[in-house]
Amino acid sequence: KTQIWTAVSVYVLVAIMKKKLDIQHSLYTILQVLSVSVLDKSPIFQLFTDTDYKYEIPHDTNQLNLFN
Repeated sequence: KTQIWTAVSVYVLVAIMKKKLDIQHSLYTILQVLSVSVLDKSPIFQLFTDTDYKYEIPHDTNQLNLFN
C-alpha cells in the first residue's frame, strides 16, 4: 500500500508542477527526466526549456577569485 500511495502522490505532484510551470511535455516524459536527474542541482524549469541559464557567481570581496 505504501508504494501505491507514494506513486499516486508523486504523480499528483508532477501534474501540479506541470500545470504551474506550463510545461508542454507529457507527464511520462517529465517523470522520465526527473528520474534521470534526481541528483542534479539544476532548477526543474531549466530541465524542460531550451533556454541556457547562466549561474552568476557572487562577487564577495573576502573570497579568492579563481575564475580569472
